[in-house]
Amino acid sequence: TGVQTCALPIYWLHTPLLLGTPLIALYGLLNVSPTFGTIIFSIIYYFITGVGITGGYHRLWSHRAYDAALPIRMFLLAAASGAVEGSCRWWCRDHRAHHRYTDTDRDPYSIQKGFFYAHIGWMLIKQDPNKIGRADISDLNADPMIRFQHRHYLWFAIFFGFVLPSLVCGVLFNDYVGGFYYAGVLRLVFVHHATFCVNSVAHYIGNHTYADTNSPRDSFITALLTLGEGYHCFHHEFPQDYRNAIKWYQYDPTKLFVRFCAFFGLAYNLHRFPENEIYKGALQIAEKRLAAKRRALDWGPPPTQVPVMTAKQVAEDKRPLLTIAGLVYNIDQFKDEHPGGEKIIMSLRGKDATKAFDGGVYNHSRAARNLLHTMLVARLPTAKVAKLSSEPPQKHTIEYVPENDDHGGVLAHIEMARDQLKPVTSSAYEIDYPIE
Repeated sequence: TGVQTCALPIYWLHTPLLLGTPLIALYGLLNVSPTFGTIIFSIIYYFITGVGITGGYHRLWSHRAYDAALPIRMFLLAAASGAVEGSCRWWCRDHRAHHRYTDTDRDPYSIQKGFFYAHIGWMLIKQDPNKIGRADISDLNADPMIRFQHRHYLWFAIFFGFVLPSLVCGVLFNDYVGGFYYAGVLRLVFVHHATFCVNSVAHYIGNHTYADTNSPRDSFITALLTLGEGYHCFHHEFPQDYRNAIKWYQYDPTKLFVRFCAFFGLAYNLHRFPENEIYKGALQIAEKRLAAKRRALDWGPPPTQVPVMTAKQVAEDKRPLLTIAGLVYNIDQFKDEHPGGEKIIMSLRGKDATKAFDGGVYNHSRAARNLLHTMLVARLPTAKVAKLSSEPPQKHTIEYVPENDDHGGVLAHIEMARDQLKPVTSSAYEIDYPIE
């Protein structure tokens, strides 16, 4: 894949920006001393432009996870422009394709093509537009504000990415140069790679909490790097949810920003996937992991796969055998270690020990029963073994399959299993589900 990537034509619009800004930032770090105010503003502007991407381009416009009043939409569009990651129309089109074709050749930044490719490589080369998955952006094309930014994006990027931070630091702290290098260029490098980590790190490290059919993972570390976008497995399973982190202790400043806006009526229709469906996904993955652990343990042979012996054969066998509930066990390797002594257990040799085992002599523990089953060698003809819990579990097959493959519609990448039980908040501001 790396050889194929190198053979592709370089995208000269992106490459100077993505490779040049880190060098310019390094020059600024080595040669320019910013004022304290410039440093503080650089950090603040990092969060502003970062939320412009996560709360604006991503959750508001790509997934329509909530609705926002005009002032918030204008703020987010300006802030995202300062992140210099392309126009909203371009960014959202690729992101919708990413969700629809995750981990396939039609995914614009598929992790299957390598970590570097998913992180930044896909922007350094010219991709064949015919090979990128299609996505419906008719809603974005119908938005005059999105169209205006797309037509004049170069000026948006220059002003909000470099001119504005330089002016703010110059006017407030008399530090135009520091403002350019730190609040402009260095801040931009951090914002870029924080966003890029969502495409690379979030598909590489962490846990498959709700599904494991694709690469997205949940990780607190990634969340710290990406302004809360690190719970990526949740996001890919429930993309129209305005939250990325659903537990109170998980880091998701973008969610808090949306809820803050909602408190003042500036954001509304905060979409949340039904709690019941979220629990289902987590439970199914937990069951699958438990089943895998179960298969790795020695539970003894399945009762349906051992030979049949009659009671007479058991009694006459030279081995120290006994029967419990119709199953025949060889206690030769265990009789010397029997906690009750060899005499008691050997007194049941060749006999039905069911009553003694179940409380007549001692009501044995689950651990004792598990150990006993590893000694299974046969079964009586009367044993009921049609379906025993000791048999290996079958492959988990509960999966959601769409009724059809019609990908039409504005949000074709969103596959809802059923009508939402609680699709939006009942008021502008509402507490999250208490999912623990």
